[in-house]
This record gives sequence, structure tokens and C-alpha cells, in this order.
Amino acid sequence: MQGFVSPDPQTEVSEEYWALVYMPGRNRQHYPANCVRLVDSAKAARTGAQPAQRLFPAKVAGPSKSSKGQMLYTLVEWLSPE
Repeated sequence: MQGFVSPDPQTEVSEEYWALVYMPGRNRQHYPANCVRLVDSAKAARTGAQPAQRLFPAKVAGPSKSSKGQMLYTLVEWLSPE
């Protein structure tokens, strides 16, 4: 995946997390931290999903700082609904 930096096993930088991502569309690879709510498990992400309110379950990596100083999460994968 272009632009993706794999997690470093010796640090806690860019770890992978289960999350709920709020976005009008699901066609981006990077999401601002204020649009990402981390949850404990894939099940919690699927349970908390509200597609009508544009809240989608996903696995993300991050956070990382963009060139403009914004904290971002990188999409690893969208989770399918339960």
C-alpha cells in the first residue's frame, strides 16, 4: 500500500487499532484523529457502527503527524458488518 509505513515492533509508533471512523465517504486512506474513535475490539467496532450517521468500523494504524502538523490515522482495512 503506497504511503503506508508498517509498524515498528520495537516501538509503539503507528500501532494498529480497532476503530470507528466518521467520514462522509470511505474512499480515503488517511483520516484526521478527530474523526477516529478507538475501541477495544473488532466486535466493538462492528457493534458501534452507524452507517446512516457515517460511522464505519475499521482497523487503523497510527497516529502519525502529517506534513501540515495534523495527527492522522491510516486505514488498514474496513470491517464488514456483523
